[in-house]
Amino acid sequence: MKYRLLGRTGVWVSELSLGTMTFGGADHPVYRVIGALGQAEVDRVVGTALDAGINFIDTADAYADGESEQLLGQAIGKRRRDVVLATKLMAPVGPGPNDQGLSRLHVARALEDSLRRLGTDYIDLYQIHNYDRVTPIEETLSALDDAVRQGKVRYIGASNLAAWQMSKALGISARHNQVGFVANQVHYSLVSRDAERDLVPMAEDAGLSLTVWSPLAGGFLSGKFDRGVTDENTRRARVGGDFVQFDLDKGYRIVDVLRTVAARHEVSPARVAIAWLLAQRAVTSVIIGARKLDQLADNIAAVDLALTEQDLAELDAVSAPPVAYPNWIQEGFAPSRIPAGSVV
Repeated sequence: MKYRLLGRTGVWVSELSLGTMTFGGADHPVYRVIGALGQAEVDRVVGTALDAGINFIDTADAYADGESEQLLGQAIGKRRRDVVLATKLMAPVGPGPNDQGLSRLHVARALEDSLRRLGTDYIDLYQIHNYDRVTPIEETLSALDDAVRQGKVRYIGASNLAAWQMSKALGISARHNQVGFVANQVHYSLVSRDAERDLVPMAEDAGLSLTVWSPLAGGFLSGKFDRGVTDENTRRARVGGDFVQFDLDKGYRIVDVLRTVAARHEVSPARVAIAWLLAQRAVTSVIIGARKLDQLADNIAAVDLALTEQDLAELDAVSAPPVAYPNWIQEGFAPSRIPAGSVV
């Protein structure tokens, strides 16, 4: 396992992190499809990940109505010091109007509940799960700053924020001398390269980590799905359907190339898809999750797969997104700023 810095913190995290959406939820209509692993299975998955050198584990208070955090906390047990533990808040965790969001009230409640379920005194990376359009970001950042100063949280991060929202938050934290976000968790994959437009340049400029969720686009990039699938309900349940959004026709063209590259290396398409992400600039850690140990082992093996320039070129070409405005016009002006023969 290799390790990369978590932003500018000086903390090293494994370039693969363990996701926990498959933990718990046997009685939940959604999580029952995703995984619904029980304690014994969770213990094996976590133990396998830690033994492989993964030290970064990601969960959320809303996963399986809190059961994911509880099962994870039990599985970590005495190995707590071996783990950089991340969780998230914002999504509904109860029926009340204040059982969600990023108000100071909910931040305080959610943090205490997560600490209790995880069986720990502190969270290494506490992340807001999305942008709250109701609560002023100043209130949220102040509450998170208090949590860090109280010793209950080591670092703070965000997930699913637009570049302007993250930049605004960083500016507010700096202006008030508060702790700021050190990481942004984003969706990024061969079928969804939207992050490259603004999120990747912003992360590089601000020194933020990017952690990646759903690197296989809900399983689509595993290569197990073919054109002409007629059972739409099954495809939505297994692939992610409308939740993980991408152009399906283009997706199949990407999978064709993915299979070609995989055959060249005699590995699975999933392993290639993860290795491609690990080769992208600004990516700190790719979150992997599995229901079965053989899936987990195959995903972990991606760290040892070195894609060639030909592999990367073929994958980049088939998956390239259109260049959006104003990026294309800025690129048009850029060459004139560099005199001939100069080195930048």
